[in-house]
Parts: sequence; C-alpha cells; structure tokens
Amino acid sequence: MTRTVYYTATSLDGFIADERHSLDWLLSRHADEHGPMGYAEFEKRVGALAMGATTYEWVREHDPDAWAYSVPAWVFTHRQLTAYPGADIRFTAADVAEVHGEMIAAAGGRDVWVVGGGDLAGQFADRGLLDEVVVSIAPVTLGGGAPLLPRRLELARTEEAVNGEFVCVRYDVVRT
Repeated sequence: MTRTVYYTATSLDGFIADERHSLDWLLSRHADEHGPMGYAEFEKRVGALAMGATTYEWVREHDPDAWAYSVPAWVFTHRQLTAYPGADIRFTAADVAEVHGEMIAAAGGRDVWVVGGGDLAGQFADRGLLDEVVVSIAPVTLGGGAPLLPRRLELARTEEAVNGEFVCVRYDVVRT
C-alpha cells in the first residue's frame, strides 16, 4: 500500500535547516545509511518524490550536475526553476491535493516521499494526505531556522532506533 511519508532529519530544537538554509549541522553528523531506519532501506520503498522550491534550490546548489533520484518528482513552486536534463521533474503551483493522486499512481505501489520542507509536509497533513513521519534527531540545537513541521499534528510512535549520532523515530499520523 502506498503511503505518503515525510522522512527527514531535525535538530533537537526542531529545525530542518538553519536560518541561512544551511545543512552543515546535519552533514557533519555520522549515521549509517544501511543502519536502523537508514536512508538505504527507506529509498527502496520510494516511488515518487515531493519537494518544495527551497529544497529543490538547495539540491541544485549543492549538486548542480546530477539529479540523485530515478523516480518521478514534483516540485511545488510559484517560481521559474531549471530542471535537470533528462530527469522526470514536474514543477507545479497546484495544491498538493490536486496532484496527490497522480503522485500515488506514478509511485507504482511504493511510497511517496515528502522530501521537504516542513511547510510542504504540513500542506499534505492539512489535506489528510500524510500517513507517516520518520525523523532522525541530531544532537545539536540551532536556535532558529526552518521548522520541522509548522503545524499541530497528532502522531503515534511505531518504531524507534539509534543510528550513529541520531535518535530515529517513526510515527503514524493520527487522523482526528
């Protein structure tokens, strides 16, 4: 069954990027991508991606020559952005609810990954479309920046693990 999953990392004080949109605090931390709740196993379950413009622009800035994903991606934006040549990237200004069905179909039975940011994940949650939140918590505080999920959301813990420097927690979204 296809699930829509927000899989991300956060600082202990709940930010996914610092005030300059930097992830230096994250990239300097150790985690085993093949370890508990690691990226390698998660990636195998992903059939489609959703990301916001800020996340997409961060990816373009840090890896301008190669798109790292082989599955269809939707970038939610009102800006004119440049696509990677040959990549299946669909830029849209539509509401997440308008394209969610298309994303599910493209995922082919695998999951839809809400890559980021937190507000985009919140938009999926607002429409009742977010099924799961998987977060790796880093041992650092940032004091400000882009919030993990700037919405109230009820969650039920289903799994936890330690992976390198991170405490990882999987939650189901509780429908109220």
